[in-house]
Amino acid sequence: MNTKMRLLAVPTLALGALALSATPALAHGDDSWSGQAALNTLNNSGTSGQAMVEVHGTEATVTVDVSGAAETFMDGPFPHAQHIHINAQGTCPGPDADTDGDGVVNTTEGHPFYGMIGTSLTTEGDTSPDSALAVERFPGGSAYSYERTFQLDAETAASLEDGSAVIVVHGVDPALMPAAAAEKMSDLDPTLPAAATLPAACGTVAVSQMGAMPDGGADTGVETGADQGMGAGLSAAGVGVGGLAVAAAALVARRRARA
Repeated sequence: MNTKMRLLAVPTLALGALALSATPALAHGDDSWSGQAALNTLNNSGTSGQAMVEVHGTEATVTVDVSGAAETFMDGPFPHAQHIHINAQGTCPGPDADTDGDGVVNTTEGHPFYGMIGTSLTTEGDTSPDSALAVERFPGGSAYSYERTFQLDAETAASLEDGSAVIVVHGVDPALMPAAAAEKMSDLDPTLPAAATLPAACGTVAVSQMGAMPDGGADTGVETGADQGMGAGLSAAGVGVGGLAVAAAALVARRRARA
């Protein structure tokens, strides 16, 4: 396997939330419901975006729009593994998760917050945790729009229902990392740079009955600040239900226009 293909070839469990951690109970309406997440910057990556999950029965359509991500690796698009993480706190890690003091939160440090991989958001083929390492089947580059419909497994659906499902995008440009962290190798594989496996953007999925938006404000569960080396992110007030509603409506309109 060449270096490019090994960029994100890391243990599945180790790969496996900033916005909307105060999630309402799942409301079922004719077995259809939707969920939204604001994907906020982690590890000073500059990566951000929006995600939507639409479920009809056991079928899910996931849409992810990302910008500001790491652009290239060895003259090719930087691959960005992306997953729905489950069965943990249902939040994104804040600066306090940086237990080794290197200015970034690595994958191991973030795992207690967003949890294990429930679904791999691949572009084709398998979407199970077994595909967490399928670098060639994840989007890449500095900006991308992802949309895919697949069968939603029961464990991920349950995590969405209890508010602990988190979408995480991985891969950070090492030029944006603190020097001490940029010089390190990955905590998951000592042959890889740390940048290859760092979480870059993260958001908790807030679910509601199809066509309705969640009530209440957004609790990011993450502290932000310029002196933390973690990136500014978005505050709870900045995210807001109103702003998320606009993003979600745009994603729905785009998906329906394509259909």
